[in-house]
Amino acid sequence: MKNASRHIAAVVLLAAGICGCTSYTWKSSVPEEYRTVAVPTFENRTDVAELGPATTQYTRREFQREGTFALKRTGDAAIEIQGVIVTAHRGALTYDRSLGTRANSYRYVVTAEISVIDKKNGKVLLDNRKYTAETTFLTQNDLLTGQRNAAARIGQDLGRQIVDDMTAWSFGKGPAKDRKAAPRKK
Repeated sequence: MKNASRHIAAVVLLAAGICGCTSYTWKSSVPEEYRTVAVPTFENRTDVAELGPATTQYTRREFQREGTFALKRTGDAAIEIQGVIVTAHRGALTYDRSLGTRANSYRYVVTAEISVIDKKNGKVLLDNRKYTAETTFLTQNDLLTGQRNAAARIGQDLGRQIVDDMTAWSFGKGPAKDRKAAPRKK
């Protein structure tokens, strides 16, 4: 009885593997010739000091963490990520009653425009796509320190969004978000 159930389980697993799992792969869908990336320092058009370099640093770290792309200098990379930090808004979330009208936690929202350049062919693959990252932070009586710490989380969020888009990119067809599903045949 045990042998029969083991054989049935083996057959079911084999059938599932043959039928449904043949299209899965562990390797990246990014072509080998596009796996080098340059991330120059993002331009900062806000009044928040050091936001451009901070988001650039975390975007680079995210490319390194993900592992599909190797970071290179601008002249040596196949792809270049150009970024502009457009807006940075801070809004009060909660107030401490003992301090009157002074806020003690904030919501921080940053918007960036990202362009992706194919350095090999001189083409703009993505032109000024808007990315929005947000986080919250406590001031603990020091607004600037809280905002500086939040900038790191903002940078991580933007970096993840950019890298996720690049790894999902279908080179030759564009980013996955922009492609529409093929109509179903009836």
